[in-house]
Amino acid sequence: MTVFSHDAFADHEQVVFVSDEAVGLKALIAIHDTSLGPALGGCRMYPYADEQAALRDVLRLSRGMTYKAAAAGLDLGGGKAVIIGDPRRQKTPELLRAMGRAVERLCGRYITAEDVGTSVADFAEVRKTTGHVVGLPIELGGSGDPSPTTALGVFHGLNAAARHRWGATSLSGCSIAVQGLGNVGWHLCQLLHQASASLVVSDIDESRVANAVATFSARAAAPDAIDVAEVDIFAPCAMGAVLDGASIAQLRCGIVGGAANNQLAHEEHGEQLRARGILYAPDFVINAGGMIRVASERDGYDQAFVDRGVEGIGSTLRAIFESAETDGVPTQATARRLAQTRLARARAAQHALAA
Repeated sequence: MTVFSHDAFADHEQVVFVSDEAVGLKALIAIHDTSLGPALGGCRMYPYADEQAALRDVLRLSRGMTYKAAAAGLDLGGGKAVIIGDPRRQKTPELLRAMGRAVERLCGRYITAEDVGTSVADFAEVRKTTGHVVGLPIELGGSGDPSPTTALGVFHGLNAAARHRWGATSLSGCSIAVQGLGNVGWHLCQLLHQASASLVVSDIDESRVANAVATFSARAAAPDAIDVAEVDIFAPCAMGAVLDGASIAQLRCGIVGGAANNQLAHEEHGEQLRARGILYAPDFVINAGGMIRVASERDGYDQAFVDRGVEGIGSTLRAIFESAETDGVPTQATARRLAQTRLARARAAQHALAA
């Protein structure tokens, strides 16, 4: 398995391979950048096709967390962990505690939290073997499930996008396709329904789709057809890399923005969206709400801090949209430049102190 020559490797500071045969744990932890502070990022459990797929995911996700923290103004770096396995069959308390021990060995350089395939309740178990964990249950001093806050940030971001694209003052009457009805996707549907948007939904779990159709008066779409639905907004809220050359060519929407990480398969797909006249809300900006929430736990949960940060997602996106339009570049490139500027300043300050 190559790391340094991997096409997703981006000068990561550290990549750790974790194994505990006794409990069936095989995992990777990637720390991308700690210029702004310790690396924060969720721990995902997923039945990857092979180890190379897991490595690609953890490298891409950890880099995205660096940009997410930087763009959100948080004093944190980017990291991620992935456990190779089916969470429905292979996740056990023993495995979770072993993962906690792996995190503890990094001595605070990486702070973990819930992600796809793991839950807030799981991290009560992880906490038994490491203190470097956030997103804990309320009864353990945490802030609980961050999914509603992630969804709220996406909602603010979609409002900002609709205002920039069409001059709309709300999402009322907008048709929105939501791909993925996990915790974040479901909460986003609730917010959009309350805002009188018209929903098209899909998920690999048919029972979730049926529930959404009944609850939100939504229209169901097949998982492989949701991205071609004729709507105003497409909101990817499942796995990443859904926007590639083929899928972008078939999009029938004016805006793309959702909770999924790494929505662009490759950076050049941002230009393809721009060329088609589709406004893209960069994922690491619009979906930062959950990170803002769990980050607040480190110094004592502060609801006012979280509210300001989540509401600020809309204003950050408006600035990105305007700058990208003025410069004639993809919104993704503008968002990355915003994050990279803050990282460069942090590194320069560190070098000055060391001199």
